[in-house]
Amino acid sequence: MHECTKGNQPINQLTNQLINQPNPNHYLCVMYKSTLFNAIQAAAVQLRHYFNGDFEITNKEGINNLVTEADHASEKAIIEVIQLAHPDHFILSEETGEIKSNSEFKWIIDPIDGTVNFANGIPLCCISIGLEKEGQMILGAVYNPFMNELFFAQKGYGAYLNEKKIQVSDKTEVIKSCLVTGFPYTYLDTPNGPLQVFEKLIRQGIPVRRLGSAAIDLCWVAAGRFDGFYEHKLQAWDSAAGFLMVEEAGGKITDFEGNYYSPYQPHILATNGKIHNELLEYVRGEK
Repeated sequence: MHECTKGNQPINQLTNQLINQPNPNHYLCVMYKSTLFNAIQAAAVQLRHYFNGDFEITNKEGINNLVTEADHASEKAIIEVIQLAHPDHFILSEETGEIKSNSEFKWIIDPIDGTVNFANGIPLCCISIGLEKEGQMILGAVYNPFMNELFFAQKGYGAYLNEKKIQVSDKTEVIKSCLVTGFPYTYLDTPNGPLQVFEKLIRQGIPVRRLGSAAIDLCWVAAGRFDGFYEHKLQAWDSAAGFLMVEEAGGKITDFEGNYYSPYQPHILATNGKIHNELLEYVRGEK
């Protein structure tokens, strides 16, 4: 039996370990982590149910910007869990948009990151949920139920893949690095755009991959599988959980100007920190 068909037992075991990590604000911490993992598990049930099955697919703005019946079912399951536990919290989700409140807490949700992969039966897709408090990301989880990989980060307490703490790679040169990127479905006609940066890198023999899920890209940078990730056009739900993962694993994240990263602007450069300035020169058109 494939691992993804075994139900929730693996993730249940993992989340119990992660929930009970020590923390000065233990009660509140456990409460929010429990909600986070319950939401992840509820969404995973929907992804497993629909994967490689029959479901409705529609198209949003732009070619191949898909949304499926599974996206909506996953999002509904996540929001129900959060609202049951914290009915006054702000929610920002890819398909529903904003459910506004005056709360200092905001949940940022991507019910399926990598929808095109999911729709084509490619198991490189995930659920991504971040929790922001007063503008600062404090918790994030990214779960690929088809690989049983649960990434989790808590501000100030590190990043984990399943039960093991992770850290970024130690490569020091872009030429020796393995990179990952993504391309927007609609291209803005700007100099040094995504195709131009990609061409510059691959013409030098630098391996650049495209997985189709920004959340997974960021988690794999955090785990040291990739040395750097850049993308020209992301939304907050694409990167909210993943960028905390990279930071807590010892990496560095900025926009394309080298400024501290905010998920509410489109450009992202995430690296192990050691190749950051050099890769920034490529994406800025300075190299």
